[in-house]
Amino acid sequence: MADDRFHVYDTTLRDGAQQEGLNLTVADKLAVARHLDGLGVGFIEGGWPGANPKDTDFFRRAQTELDLKHAQLTAFGATRRAGVKAADDPLVAALRESGAPVVTLVAKSHDRHVDLALRTTLEENLAMIRDTVSHLRAEGQRVFLDAEHFFDGYRSNPAYALEVLRTAAEAGADVVALCDTNGGMLPDELADIVHAASQTGARVGIHCHDDTGCAVANTLAAVQAGATHVQGCANGYGERSGNANLFTVVANLQLKRGFDLVPPPALADMTRIAHAITEVTNVTPNSHAPYVGTSAFAHKAGLHASAIKVDPNLYQHIDPAQVGNDMRMLVSDMAGRASVELKGRELGYELTPEHTKSLVERVKDLESQGFTFEAADASFELLLRDTVQGERRRHFEVESWRVIVERTKGGDLVSEATVKLHAKGERMVATGEGNGPVNALDRAVRLALEQLYPELARLELIDYKVRILEGTHGTGAITRVLITSSDDTAEWATVGVAENIIDASWQALEQAVTYSLLRAGHETG
Repeated sequence: MADDRFHVYDTTLRDGAQQEGLNLTVADKLAVARHLDGLGVGFIEGGWPGANPKDTDFFRRAQTELDLKHAQLTAFGATRRAGVKAADDPLVAALRESGAPVVTLVAKSHDRHVDLALRTTLEENLAMIRDTVSHLRAEGQRVFLDAEHFFDGYRSNPAYALEVLRTAAEAGADVVALCDTNGGMLPDELADIVHAASQTGARVGIHCHDDTGCAVANTLAAVQAGATHVQGCANGYGERSGNANLFTVVANLQLKRGFDLVPPPALADMTRIAHAITEVTNVTPNSHAPYVGTSAFAHKAGLHASAIKVDPNLYQHIDPAQVGNDMRMLVSDMAGRASVELKGRELGYELTPEHTKSLVERVKDLESQGFTFEAADASFELLLRDTVQGERRRHFEVESWRVIVERTKGGDLVSEATVKLHAKGERMVATGEGNGPVNALDRAVRLALEQLYPELARLELIDYKVRILEGTHGTGAITRVLITSSDDTAEWATVGVAENIIDASWQALEQAVTYSLLRAGHETG
């Protein structure tokens, strides 16, 4: 298990799951837990057994289906109810019977919450904490305490907020996590309060929400002030603005502060783990997330590229490989020669000065028309190949295509596309039907070419985006289409621009098919 001197505590499966639009099944929670264990976190908070059937079922299944190598599973719950012994409280019993070696109890540390939410006395709240912690410790479980609304409580009644910490520690709680539940703190004041809390003798942890955009900064400030237990969520999930992003916290502490939190091979797998969790949660990944976002080490400005060509570290704060990410060069109308040279090298091409000059001019001209190559690497590579080869060379030539959209008597819309192509000395005519014009064109192209290129059976169009470009109006506006394709092993994007949306779609589709054939090893003729 992880070193107990400093805790990395994940609460994705409980606090993170409160994010709007995020709904996890028990199977999802088990999958996320395995990914987090692979990262090497010390504790995984699985949910609140007894409070809802899903979390109860999770802890039941976890006993036989989770084989954790690094983390300990933690059950979350509340202190006993007012006026009831901990041993007789059914929700405390659910924690006791969860099978989790660690229990995290949430307790009120804000005097007004005790008065208005719990509707009991300050003395009874302390008794609830003391009784519940000591009971669970006597039953053999390790206990952490989440001091809810601690920072607001400290502002309201510092003596009482600190007494909550002392009571929990004296009853046997190993950690008291100070919760910025409303997410309203800023780092300087938070650090002062954490320092005051650490003087109580309790081991102090930190749990921050991101309502001011400071959750990660607040967590780091708390560590500087004495916290030895950090809580957060994968990808910053959580209700409202989310929780402290645990990936960012871990990377900052390990790479910037020298903490030994997770094994280096696990840290180098962080980007993959972050994206794997987004697949389970079905939440679109934040491409601009620190460390693990696809744009975290992406460079667009020509000035940056010129410097990176000399030394990549001139515009990067770490080597992306340390967190399993990659440097990416984006090609756009902001690109200079260095950007194009580096991107060409990334794709395996050594460009001559003449090729570079021609390619820069071509990119800037096309982007002025509405094309975008930073989002369509495959289109840029085809453009690069055309430049190097000195002419446009493809696996097939298009004689014509057409699409008909018909509404039937039953009210259904049917699209039919016909393509006439030339490939390998043959003329092919094929017709395909689809639920839309682009789908029909895609099917028609496959019918025409799969007999010559059977690898196209693996090609799949997985995303389709349309944008009306600025400066144009109405149904005659210039339209940009981005198509993302896959062949089961990789994804790539292509772009088309035209006044006609079907024409723009055809451009992107034709490039997607061409790039697929190149990936399959078919060189252009």
